[in-house]
Amino acid sequence: MAEPPAPLPLAAEAGEVIEVENLEPGSPDAGSGSSGSGIGSGSGSGSGSGRSTSEYSGWVYHLGVNSIGHEYCHLRFLVIRGKCVAMYKRDPHENPGLEPIRKGFVSHTLMVEELGRQKVNHGDFYVLRLCNRLDKTKKGEIACATPGEARKWTEAFEQAKQQADHDLTRGVNWKRLQNENEFNLDGHRPRVRRYAKGLGKLVRIGKGPEMLLRQSSDLQIHERVNTNFGGDAGDAPEAHEWRFVRILNGIRIFEDIKNSKGGKGILLKSVGVVGANPDTVFEMVLSLDKHKRYEWDMLIADLELVETIDGYCDVVYGTYEPKYLNWWKSKKDFVFSRQWFRGQDGAYNILQSPASHKKKPSRHGYGRAHINPTTWEIRRLNTSGSTPKCIVTRMVEISPSFWDRWKRRTSTNFDRSIAYALLSQVAGLREYFAANPAITSDSPSTVVKSKASEPLIIQSELEDSEPNDEFYDALVRGESFEDEDSDDDDDDDDDDDVMTSKAGKVKLKNVSWAIAGLAMKRSKASLERSELVTNSIPVAIDSSHFHGNVRRAKSEDDPNSWSAPGGEKFMIRGKTYLSDYTKIAGGDPLLKLIAVDWFKVNERFDSVALHPKSLVQSEAAKKIPFILVINLQVPAKPNYNLVMYYASEKPVNKESLLGRFIDGTDAFRDARFKLIPSIVEGYWMVKRAVGTRACLLGKAVTCNYLRQDNFLEIDVDIGSSSVARSIIGLVLGYVTSIVVDLGILIEAKEEKELPEYILGTVRLNRVNPDAAVQI
Repeated sequence: MAEPPAPLPLAAEAGEVIEVENLEPGSPDAGSGSSGSGIGSGSGSGSGSGRSTSEYSGWVYHLGVNSIGHEYCHLRFLVIRGKCVAMYKRDPHENPGLEPIRKGFVSHTLMVEELGRQKVNHGDFYVLRLCNRLDKTKKGEIACATPGEARKWTEAFEQAKQQADHDLTRGVNWKRLQNENEFNLDGHRPRVRRYAKGLGKLVRIGKGPEMLLRQSSDLQIHERVNTNFGGDAGDAPEAHEWRFVRILNGIRIFEDIKNSKGGKGILLKSVGVVGANPDTVFEMVLSLDKHKRYEWDMLIADLELVETIDGYCDVVYGTYEPKYLNWWKSKKDFVFSRQWFRGQDGAYNILQSPASHKKKPSRHGYGRAHINPTTWEIRRLNTSGSTPKCIVTRMVEISPSFWDRWKRRTSTNFDRSIAYALLSQVAGLREYFAANPAITSDSPSTVVKSKASEPLIIQSELEDSEPNDEFYDALVRGESFEDEDSDDDDDDDDDDDVMTSKAGKVKLKNVSWAIAGLAMKRSKASLERSELVTNSIPVAIDSSHFHGNVRRAKSEDDPNSWSAPGGEKFMIRGKTYLSDYTKIAGGDPLLKLIAVDWFKVNERFDSVALHPKSLVQSEAAKKIPFILVINLQVPAKPNYNLVMYYASEKPVNKESLLGRFIDGTDAFRDARFKLIPSIVEGYWMVKRAVGTRACLLGKAVTCNYLRQDNFLEIDVDIGSSSVARSIIGLVLGYVTSIVVDLGILIEAKEEKELPEYILGTVRLNRVNPDAAVQI
């Protein structure tokens, strides 16, 4: 058993720390909290490997239940260094010699789940649950003041988990690892005895625990910020076609002209730049504090919470005075539900829909108003300045007849409508944060650098995550920070050259996806040469031999069916992605989709391929060199399983990226398995909730892998994530009217793995839950 290191005081041993910098908020070295960025540039080892190690520390609430069943909520100082974790009652940096009350190691089987917004000590906090994937009884919870803080703690634990996995892959004795005490929030652990050596970076917070009590504690991580961005269409075609129609209070208003005909309503959106980070804006939008809302919201400032559904959904009641719009109208009240999600790129989506609730019947003297279905989208806008900024988009559905009358100038009432007031909220937020700059600033932090800055060996998977692709009001794509870990002062000239080169690349890509793709996309033959054993005799795959319970589509309008579209609609990483973030259109999938099953079950159904009646167990399937089984486990009543079977005509090259994925560790698979969704047809709020951005499934939900014989099965437990459960619940409500495309691929992180390629695709056409087969 090993002992986690005592956190180093700022006055460390001679030679170990040579520089202490007090950094102003927003400077590149201070980190900007950019979502999706890396945790730090030092990689840690808790096993005495001598590598540079990063330390992350800050105040959290430790939540739990004591031995007599009473719930507790304790303010604690948490430290993560390498894979070592320790919890203290006080800040050990200010109290040298202080012993931790809990300590241990992060296991490679660690799971971190975001439980969303919950009431803790009469305040709204963001709760994380830590547990062991193999033993769910080992679990505990911590609460953070802001969603951004929760995200950074999640990334810090992910960094520690990667270190634990790295120790396994480089041959550290398994028995010795088993003897290491796994960090457990449920009880005190024995002493650990090993020290992580070579502190690379220590990032500390300037404010104390009283700020957590005020819901604004500071957890800061030294992040490398990427400021390259392009369109907001994500990694699949945009579901809307926006046309600019007018300026409203300095905010641009757009109309969706693609779905204006034949739809239930017209979509409008207002788009503006707000001078604050996305976390702050998100909390302001969700806030029920009427005194704050009075300063920016002219419509729904008086709100009260009716019911909390879960950490990502609630129901609120509000009133407003119509005299601010039309003085002769009576008072109004309304009830609506709110659902919110945070994507892997750090962007927030908030869905608001009109609702009813038994606790809030009609009220005497008030007319019940219908608040239009709306969404908020909040994305970081990375700039070279010190002030954080974000793109805020407000989307509203309105009556087509009302909008047409206004456009024909037969009605001048739009400026007095609820839709107008909703669209004006973006302008209100912009002016509110402009008038309150103290709200947007981050606290100064102290960064301690080691004498020898070693390169990151075990990269945070999030450091390689995709840049925040923005469109509206964004700066030029080529703008980027210097390398934050560099101590050189003469890199400016080189950076200018790089920016010019990047701008040229982006200009070419923006002219046409096809032009960029023509030069950098792999041909099908080239792809097969790198990923498959080309000198083997291909096995002919006859689709008539493989039958799932969902039929292949005969036409585009065929309901409850599937088809296999090409991969050209999905945007994937190009050959030069690591230098200029250029994406290209995907090509033909490497694997062939041969069947789709749609099951309903009472309990979660794992290992579908081992079922005696499974397609994989047929004689025809056993002759196929390789089959990939994707089992999407949908939580509902009953539960559903959507199972897709992909086949290869030739054996997989074991040295290829696909080969390493098939026979790799679960941690490697979790970090690489990627899915791109695209709602081709469906209700607009479902499209916004699902989005079109690539998602690393192994980081969003729990994925279990079964490798046997000639197949690999991936069981994707959608119910393991509160966010995913909430989104899939919304999708199931409209599933019979939805056409969805899915692209499956393995994320490329090294130059030799680029460009990426599409592993497989599927189009699901208006799937009917009643058609699922009981198993």
